[in-house]
This record gives sequence, C-alpha cells and structure tokens, in this order.
Amino acid sequence: MSEIEIREATTGDLDQILDVLALALGETSLLKRTPDLWRWKHELNPHGHSIVLVATSAGRVVGVRAFMKWALQTVDGVSLSCVRPVDTATHPEFSRRGIFRDLTMSAIEIARATGVDLVFNTPNEKSAPGYLNMGWREVGTIGVLARIKPFQMRRARSSSVPSLSTAIPLARPYEDTKPNPVAREPRGLRTRRDQVYLKWRFTMHPTARYGWVSEGNDSGLVCRGGLRRGRTELVVSDLLGVPAASIVRASSRSTTCAYMAGWFSKGTPERAAAMSGGMAPLPGVKTLRLVALPLTDMPVNVHELANWDFATSDMELL
Repeated sequence: MSEIEIREATTGDLDQILDVLALALGETSLLKRTPDLWRWKHELNPHGHSIVLVATSAGRVVGVRAFMKWALQTVDGVSLSCVRPVDTATHPEFSRRGIFRDLTMSAIEIARATGVDLVFNTPNEKSAPGYLNMGWREVGTIGVLARIKPFQMRRARSSSVPSLSTAIPLARPYEDTKPNPVAREPRGLRTRRDQVYLKWRFTMHPTARYGWVSEGNDSGLVCRGGLRRGRTELVVSDLLGVPAASIVRASSRSTTCAYMAGWFSKGTPERAAAMSGGMAPLPGVKTLRLVALPLTDMPVNVHELANWDFATSDMELL
C-alpha cells in the first residue's frame, strides 16, 4: 500500500476533505457537510483559524484532523487559548493504519508550539478510548435538562427538522432582533459571550436558524428546532443576559415540539432559571462525555466538571 503522508491542509484539499467526512461520518437533515459549514467553523470563527491536517496516499486525501480554535476565561479573568478536536475522519479503506493517532499527535505538537494551553472535546463512544490512550483525561459526563410535552410526544413521528416558526411561533429570528445582552462573570471555565462571538455563533451558521424569545432585548432565550429519533425538539441553546424563568415557561407553552431540551452547568443562574421554568434533569441520561488535555500548567483543575461553566451552545457545534 502507498505510504501515508501527514501535512497541513490547503484550500485545494477541501472537496476531498468533505468527501472523506461525509463518507466516514455521514450527514443529517440539519448537518450538511458543505464548504459553507466548513468555512464557518474553521475560517470565520472569531477565535481564529483552525489547525487542519490531512493524511494523503498517492496524493489522495484519506484522513483529516481539525483542531478548532476556542478561548475560555477563568473566574479570575485569565484567558486560556484552546483547541477543540472536531471533523475527524479516516477513509474506510485506510482504517487501522494509525492515521487517527498520527494526525492527532501532529496536531498537538502544532498546538503546543503555537501557544495553545488546553485541548478539550466531547468524543463519542467509539473514539473516546483512543483519546484516553493518547493522554486525555475524562472531565465528566454531560446530562440533559428537559421539559416534555406529553400531547406532542403522542403525535406521529416526524421525518424533518421543524422550521423556527413552526417549532416556536413566539420566537423572532435572532439575526433580526440583534439582542445586546450583558455578559455575566464566569463561574468556571466559560466562553466569553461578546457581540462578535454571538453574531458568529447565532447568525452566521449556514444551516441552523436560531430564534430569540425575550421580554426585552437584553435578556432572553436562544433556541432552534431539532429532530431526534423522530421526535421534534426545541433546543435551548443559551440564556443570555439576566436569565428569567418566565421566558423558559413562555417558550415551553409556545413550542409545538415534543419536548424542549438543553444544558447548563450546575450552580449557574441559567440552570436555576431553566429549572424554575419547568425543565428538569433526566435521570440516567448522559448525552456527552467531556475530556481534556492540558498543554501547559493550568490555573484551575480542568479535570473537575464543577470547574466548567457551559451551556448547550458551547457543547453543540452543528
């Protein structure tokens, strides 16, 4: 078999990269692996351009490894430069040749050399053992807060993602409202929610359409319609500004989806508002597994889930 070469990706590799991702990982009605989605994640990201490596055989792309740039703030105001391993795939014809490991270790060396402090991600059950073998450590598992609407749950299953206007008529498109919420101080490792980040996160995504439910323009709930196992869902992506339980309750009354779901770290005002608004932890349900690999000395123990201050919008990157 041809020798495998690891190198940095170029713009000319994009079509082959997307082909490998689609072949190895598949697509959904909400997640289409398009050039626009790739550019949104890896080029337009306000945290910076991603580290992207490819494995090639005889000039053909047979593997891809992308480390998406991110930044977290500590409770003491220290900013950590981070990367998140995403969009990783090996062509099925080239599996079991160590491509995943070789790409990952090469990307780590680039990250370390360019001043990255921390690597974190949420691998699936298949890839998690590989990360742990390469030095990552588990932080904890992420559950789900949900409010189920029994009548909608009994209705026929759906085959398509509901539009925003269908999922929650009460919401206005986020890009039309241009909310200006006041960001609160971190209660753990937290993504800074400035206007540049919020615009990129909720108005520039090429396929997901986010809505804004509020009682004003500086505090509200960010949401989108979704589909999971044939059940329509209203995903509560974030609560911005001063979290209000009344907005969560209003969203629940308005949605036509079978349930509303989201996540906020324990001890945060967003979690308190979500639970006061009728959402509750689903016992035994774990949706994601958070792992981390520090590359420098950390000012906080990143392997304790209690030291993270996350919302749904931090975890899901469609």
